[in-house]
Parts: sequence; C-alpha cells; structure tokens
Amino acid sequence: MSKVFLDTSYLLALELARDQNHEAATHHWQSIVPSRPSFVTTSYVFDEVVTYFNSRGQHEKAVQVGNSLLLSPSVQFVHVDQSLFDEGWEHFQQHRDKDYSLTDCISFIVMKQLSINIAFTFDGHFAQAGFEKAPSP
Repeated sequence: MSKVFLDTSYLLALELARDQNHEAATHHWQSIVPSRPSFVTTSYVFDEVVTYFNSRGQHEKAVQVGNSLLLSPSVQFVHVDQSLFDEGWEHFQQHRDKDYSLTDCISFIVMKQLSINIAFTFDGHFAQAGFEKAPSP
C-alpha cells in the first residue's frame, strides 16, 4: 500500500468508542497495521482532532492523541503554509455547489500534489472529490 491520507473523521472514529464509525475504524485499522502504510495528514486535520477533544474538556486526551500523531514515524505532516492555504481557499471558492470545508479542500490539494488516491475517512466529500475512501461501506 502506498501513501494514504488520514482524515479527521477516521482519527476521531478510532479514538471515540461512542462514535458511530468506531467499530468499522477499529476493525479496518487492525487489518491494515501489518502492511504498515505510510500516512499523510495536514496541520489542519491535526488541529481539528486536538480541538475536538480539548473543546469537550478532554485536554489530556487531546495531548495524548496529538503526541501520538506527531511522534509517529509513519505519519508525514504537511504544514499548511500561505501557498497551500491560498490553493485550498481557491478550491473552496470554486466549489460553491458542494459543502466542503476549507480543511477538506486543503486535504484534496495535498492528496493531488502527493499523488495520493486513498483517504482513510468516513467523510463522503472525499469520494465526491474523486478519491477512494477506506474503509469502504
């Protein structure tokens, strides 16, 4: 398996036992771990994940998940600089018929730039944008 994009919805589903996708995410994760794929995510996805936990009074969980991502040798972080932000914002503006978030648009740009076709996500926007989602329904 080549590089795979890690999205917020997948990361949260792995960590939240009450998430509707937790069982699917956990089963999927256990099935792919032996192949040790390389992961890519962005500083915006990282922000969404740690903010989710912190905003719900789970600061220690936010720190634990954040450090797990930051310290993982399997995760490549793409930091959103001005150029990437501008490209993502342009993509966002061009797709007024979609309800993509800015983070989605930046993720799509990164995936295209790095020739990544698969996203670990439960967000249907990735399929709508032409990428493969895993786990599949």
